[in-house]
Amino acid sequence: MTQDASHQPYGTPEVPRVAVRGEARLEVDPEIARIGITVNARGTDRRTALEDLTRRNNTVLDLIKSYGDPVEKLETGALSITPELTRHGRAERVRAYHGRVHITAELSDFTTLGELTTRLADLELTQVDGPWWALRPTSPAHGQARRQAVLEAVQRAREYAEALGARLAALVELADLGAENAAPFAAAPGAGMRTMAFSAAEDAGGPPPLDLEPQRQTVYAQVNARFTMTPPQL
Repeated sequence: MTQDASHQPYGTPEVPRVAVRGEARLEVDPEIARIGITVNARGTDRRTALEDLTRRNNTVLDLIKSYGDPVEKLETGALSITPELTRHGRAERVRAYHGRVHITAELSDFTTLGELTTRLADLELTQVDGPWWALRPTSPAHGQARRQAVLEAVQRAREYAEALGARLAALVELADLGAENAAPFAAAPGAGMRTMAFSAAEDAGGPPPLDLEPQRQTVYAQVNARFTMTPPQL
């Protein structure tokens, strides 16, 4: 029995195959930025620490919510009240209680981001981390990179075929690298991220001006493509 060449796992002399990889790398402006806010409190008893933490947490949330639509996401993370024990003596005595709550905010307006970050860092016992710049999962940049990767794959396969005096005949397969159990392309460590930390104590003055220039994001795309081509002129 014979099998059609299009169903053969490899090419034949009459219907050769060429396999290539298409790659694309774009640098685009970020669309969103995330900041982390840590609110702290300390008291000689648990109730005082908890009340101070609640008050400061509400102040932070009210400030962030006051900016309206530019704040696309606001989430509260871990909350903790931790006793601090005395270092000396056999008895386990509580010296103080430390309270902490983590908040994450996501913004799309970077002018608002700079102002909000400054105001948050000026609050008592409040730490601000970030910003972390990013693209939305639905960003058109991802589709643009994928299209460029496909175009590069076609161009590369055409050049191989032309080097043999042949031409491309048909597309046999087009696949993401992950679809073939290959290791996905890894971006360089720290790519697309800029991290700064700001904190304010109760007796601190106003914060210095902050440089929040958006960091351009790198978008990668890779595909594997297989084509059939006309018999080469060797």
